[in-house]
Amino acid sequence: MLKISLSRLDELFAAIAEKQALYIPADRADGAAEFRKWEPGTAMSSKLNTLRSAKDFFFPQTEDLVDFKMEGKNIDIIDRRSEHEDFVIFGVRACDARSFTILDKVFLSEPVDSFYKDRRDHGTVVTMACTRPAETCFCGAFGIDATEPEGDAACWSDGEDLFIKANTDKGRAFIDSISSLLEEGDTAKLDQVKAKTKEILSRLPLAGLSTAAFGGDTLNEHFNSEKWGQLSESCLGCGTCTFVCPTCQCYDIKDVKTANGIRRFRCWDSCMYSDFTKMAHGNPRTSQLERFRQRFMHKLVYFPANNDGEFGCVGCGRCLSKCPISMNIVKVMKALEVK
Repeated sequence: MLKISLSRLDELFAAIAEKQALYIPADRADGAAEFRKWEPGTAMSSKLNTLRSAKDFFFPQTEDLVDFKMEGKNIDIIDRRSEHEDFVIFGVRACDARSFTILDKVFLSEPVDSFYKDRRDHGTVVTMACTRPAETCFCGAFGIDATEPEGDAACWSDGEDLFIKANTDKGRAFIDSISSLLEEGDTAKLDQVKAKTKEILSRLPLAGLSTAAFGGDTLNEHFNSEKWGQLSESCLGCGTCTFVCPTCQCYDIKDVKTANGIRRFRCWDSCMYSDFTKMAHGNPRTSQLERFRQRFMHKLVYFPANNDGEFGCVGCGRCLSKCPISMNIVKVMKALEVK
């Protein structure tokens, strides 16, 4: 495993940014963290997670798809895509890194979403292992090890040095590009850091959360549960949980008239909205209960049923901290697992 002193972090970032665009988590004026393009003077945030996940880099909130320019009966179709620059997302946590695996199953399955694939091809994900997990974290319930993050390359810090290793060919190419700054590192101290983090994880409030009661073979049992009424009763249908979630992938496609014709774009949507999947005859889910149930059934039952048992949640804890009425997937899981 290779390493570089944390005191040389800006030097490392400058070397990366010289070859391709670099994005790191940085603090905002309001105290939250967000991924921002690095430039000299940009400091890496010490916060556990960004307000919104790194999903935006591959599946942006809004995205132009195509323009239609009309002159009489002639219609020109103009592809809005431009060549993406190569970029590195540095400091992605283990939960968000796993979310890319989930999104890949959606957007890279046939028919492949070429917009998403183009960004994935150009992006390199460099993860950062957690050392101070929060009380809202429960990634372990979904088989994620916060001390051994996925990604093209993974990093660890022992407080003095930054250790890095490659997980993929893309990660190896990334490390080769900065190899002149790296040296061989002794990981003995790092093993102690990992052990300490695992000890913290074992003592978190949600450390015992289990997915054993869920999966593709529990559809009828959970769909017909009488508990959905009480669980959904206070839901505002605001969609906050879906917009901070790193694995939500629902979107709408809209056409808007411009001075030069028609522009087609897509934007994130939420199954918690009353007009979600609205068709000519109306909405197939007419009540908040049905919409609420759809969200959690998809993550805990429908998605694993169609993806070899993989759940549609990564335990990042954003929905726990951001829901205005303190309703979240953990409360749903705990309520439904009780017979």
